Amino acid sequence: MSTFFDWFMRTWTAIGVLFLVVTCPFPAQAASRIDPQLEQQVLQIIREHPEEIIESVQAYQQQQQQKIKQVRQAFLQDLKTNPQTVIGESPTTGSTQSKIVLIEFSDFQCPYCAEAHKTLKELLAKYPDTVRLVYKNFPLTSIHAEALPAATAAWAAHQQGKFWEYHDALFTNQKQLGEALYLDIAKNLNLDLGKFKGNLTLTTSAITKDIQLAEKLAVSGTPFFVINSPTFSGVVQLADIESILTGAK
Repeated sequence: MSTFFDWFMRTWTAIGVLFLVVTCPFPAQAASRIDPQLEQQVLQIIREHPEEIIESVQAYQQQQQQKIKQVRQAFLQDLKTNPQTVIGESPTTGSTQSKIVLIEFSDFQCPYCAEAHKTLKELLAKYPDTVRLVYKNFPLTSIHAEALPAATAAWAAHQQGKFWEYHDALFTNQKQLGEALYLDIAKNLNLDLGKFKGNLTLTTSAITKDIQLAEKLAVSGTPFFVINSPTFSGVVQLADIESILTGAK
């Protein structure tokens, strides 16, 4: 069944074509194929009933927001009842016995993620037995060319038990992201370079799953945090995490 969005896009595409016809120079033979009466009818409808289009868009947006809310509620319920299904293959650090699980969606090339990394390091050092941090990849590939290669390199290090050391090195050297850095970090961590290079060429299902989850939750940017604790459950800002950790002690 066609969704409102499909209808809306088809309608506005048609309208856009009509506006191009009106405003852009076309060859005479192309212009002659446009029905002037139909064009005027469409333009008249838009002029007389703009509120109907606006109301339809608003209704669709509300429907989408409700769907996102339901998806996030189901995710939080899974996080409460069976956190391991949510954690999956993702790297974790901190106390495995903690009742607080903090999930971070992050991008190794995102400068805001690099700043968040510093804060999280401090929090984990301050509350070592209070929280379990879970790292989920959400490389913003449209604006960060090295985000996915960096995520793949960190995943390759994870296969040799060195994810968090590699993770820290990537954020520390964020301005030098690239193949040379990825190999240098691997050498410094004494990784098996043959295995590491082999893993760099793989399409990793773990990263793909992270991206799909982020899109399902309508994550719009990074860093993005979701926390489950005895006192709070849901999306949380970095600035509020310590107060939650303090309240849970």
